[in-house]
Amino acid sequence: MSTKIVIIIVGVIILMMAMMGGAFFFMWQKMNTTIVQMQAQNETGEEDEEQAEEEAAAMGPIYKMDTLIVNLADQGGKRYLRVTMELELSAPEVLEEIQTRMPQLQNTILMVLPSKQYSEISTTEGKMALRDELIAKMNAILRKGTVNTIYFTEFVVQ
Repeated sequence: MSTKIVIIIVGVIILMMAMMGGAFFFMWQKMNTTIVQMQAQNETGEEDEEQAEEEAAAMGPIYKMDTLIVNLADQGGKRYLRVTMELELSAPEVLEEIQTRMPQLQNTILMVLPSKQYSEISTTEGKMALRDELIAKMNAILRKGTVNTIYFTEFVVQ
């Protein structure tokens, strides 16, 4: 009987070592795959950084607008929006036109903002839709160039 016990113990030890070897093999494969993926991400990250630097260098002139405060279209007009925007323009000559057409641009903005409800502008998608609408309406007024994008530097709803 003692030889049977020895054979069983040796068999269990060999089985455990085989299982540990298999687990080590799978972990090694997973680590190698992860390392390769991280290296690929680092390489694309470097390319993305280079693209971001190129885009930043290609950024147009910026015009900082004054802060605007408007009531939102919610029931009772109890909520208001305080917003400060910076406009990225397509060319430097648009700066002069922006300054001369500022009353028209502010009127356009002040017609759009109070028509919005809090539920429309509270999400990121809502803010992006608002930005796109404002850009389209401003570009309809401008003749020498365009507003490429609007950066909301302050966006407070109370």
